[in-house]
Amino acid sequence: MTTPALIRVLRGETLDRPPVWFMRQAGRYLPEYRALRATTSGFIDFCMTPDKAAEATLQPMRRFGFDAAIVFADILLIPGALGQEVWFEAGEGPRLGAMPPVESMRDKAQGAGAALKSVGQTLSIVRDKLEPERALIGFAGAPWTVATYMLDGEARTIGKGERATARTYAYAQPEMVDALLAVLVEATAHYLKMQADSGAQVLKVFESWAEGLPDDLFERLVLRPHQALVRRVRELGVTVPLIGFPRGSAALAERYARETAFEAVALDTACPLEVGKRVQAIKPIQGALDPLLLRAGGPALDRRIDQLMEAWGHGPWIFNLGHGILPDVPIAHVERALRRIGAQ
Repeated sequence: MTTPALIRVLRGETLDRPPVWFMRQAGRYLPEYRALRATTSGFIDFCMTPDKAAEATLQPMRRFGFDAAIVFADILLIPGALGQEVWFEAGEGPRLGAMPPVESMRDKAQGAGAALKSVGQTLSIVRDKLEPERALIGFAGAPWTVATYMLDGEARTIGKGERATARTYAYAQPEMVDALLAVLVEATAHYLKMQADSGAQVLKVFESWAEGLPDDLFERLVLRPHQALVRRVRELGVTVPLIGFPRGSAALAERYARETAFEAVALDTACPLEVGKRVQAIKPIQGALDPLLLRAGGPALDRRIDQLMEAWGHGPWIFNLGHGILPDVPIAHVERALRRIGAQ
């Protein structure tokens, strides 16, 4: 049986070249994606329609031959499963209605996997069509990141980058926020179990809003919920490897690597090479090319890829971006990057 290169790295192996996939590799930079997206009225409907979501997942695999596919879905499916209205405004992004009482969401947490079973159907379709040497990744938003959207609702202008509304709640109403995080841990664990049962060979947890947190808040909002999430996922019988992505955590990434049981840590664009080396000494890493550099292309792109290869290529490492691919990245630049890595 063929073991995908990405799985081998997550087990601690160092390969001749790092396996490679890109966050948001299924997306608007691909003309075939834009054509597919035009056939569905709403983004949530797109994510929840298995045949179309599977096609979106497979499109970059056909074009580029990445070493892993990541299921086409969204981190904001969980609030919908818990009873909060979620929709996307064209050109503006997600919007959420009023958050239901935490108690009512607690009653729905264990049913999150069943409520989102269409994502499992997507995974099953993709696994049937994907070559055995290519890994299939499932994912979920981390509790704090999902909570920030649930608490912020439509507060998208003042303090947007700092998630000011949610962070103020964390300080002013700690019991409510901690209770919400506990509900999200339970719901996310069941959602991830459903994905593993449906064919996901790796699961990734996206903490997109770990940045800017003081260390005590990082411990409370990120570290402890992640520890609880991994523990709960394992209690549910999930054995596939887990990747944690504490985006923007800076030097706290080392603590995160030591104190959580994720098999690997994904690093963001701003992570210094030396910090990445220190994290890699603890466990495998993933990252961390700047998506803006992929957009710019040219010799600067080549140089940075070479720097990353020299710094991290001597240990277990998955080549990826430090954040998601941008909608206007030229396809030729993706091809150039893959050739430089040795993946094409």
